[in-house]
Parts: sequence; structure tokens; C-alpha cells
Amino acid sequence: MKKYTIKNRYTDKIIAEMEAESLKEVVVKNKANLQEADLCGANLQGANLQGAKLQGADLLEANLWGANLQGANLQGANLWEANLLEANLLEANLWGADLQGANLQGADLLEADLCGANLWGANLQGAKLCKANLQGAKLCKANLQGANLQEADLWGANLWGAKIKTTQAKNLLNAMGIIVENQNLTK
Repeated sequence: MKKYTIKNRYTDKIIAEMEAESLKEVVVKNKANLQEADLCGANLQGANLQGAKLQGADLLEANLWGANLQGANLQGANLWEANLLEANLLEANLWGADLQGANLQGADLLEADLCGANLWGANLQGAKLCKANLQGAKLCKANLQGANLQEADLWGANLWGAKIKTTQAKNLLNAMGIIVENQNLTK
């Protein structure tokens, strides 16, 4: 067994210290209350973090592929270049989170709060963003090809250089509050 120590990234105060087979086991044993924890590069692939308190956590380059983060509080978390491929982020709070360069391909972000989030260069290809709050989000150079943005709120979002499919154009414009009538957007 390995010995794990999880510290607050600001104060170096120890949040959790235990022996376990894996970091995933440490997270589960602590009921995932890792507010402001430093989990840079952590491998939490497939972990069940439903409802976890991770606001302000440092998850830089963490592997959360397929993780269950439904309803998790990741407000202000650093998820820069994190792997969230096919993760369940249903109703998650990602308000102001840094997801720059993150891989959210195929992730479920239904009704997630991404208000003010930094998604610069993020891969959201095929992500489910139905009813997501993306107000003021930075989606510059993000890959939104095939993402479902039905009823998403993109008011004030920055989409400079974002990639979309021509079939998504009308839905994207509607999500931004722009009504397009009788226009052929395939040209």
C-alpha cells in the first residue's frame, strides 16, 4: 500500500492522509470533500465523485476520463488540460472554472453551470451542453463540432475561432439569442 497525503494548495494544511491502494480509494474514503486540494496530475479515471466538493481544487492535467461528477461543486477549480473524456458532469457547478485545453469530448454537461468558465481551446466535440449556462464563458478556439447546445445560454460568451459544423449554426445562433429566419446556413 502507498501512503497518500492531500494538502490544501494555498496553506499546505493536510486535508487527508492515509494508506490506500490508489488515489481513487483515498478520494472515496474521504467522501470526496477535497475543497482547494492539490490534485495536479491525479489519475481519477472512472472515479465516482458525484456531489463532490472540489471548489478551488487544483486538478491541472488530471485524468478524470469517465468519472461521475454529477452535481459536483468545481467552482473556480483549475482543470487546465484535464482529461474529462465522457465524464458525467450533469448539473455540475463549474462556475468560473479554468478548463483551458481540457478534453470534454462526449461529456454530459446537461444543465451544468459554466458561467464565466475559461474553455479556451477545449475539446467539446460531441458534448451534451443542453440547458447549460455558458454566460460569459470563454469558448475561443474551442471545438464544438457535434456538441448539443439545445437551450444552452450563451449570452455574452466569447466564441472567437470556435469550430462548429454548419448544421449547428442555427442552433448556436439561437442559443446566443439571435433569431435566424429563412436563411440557408449551409453555404
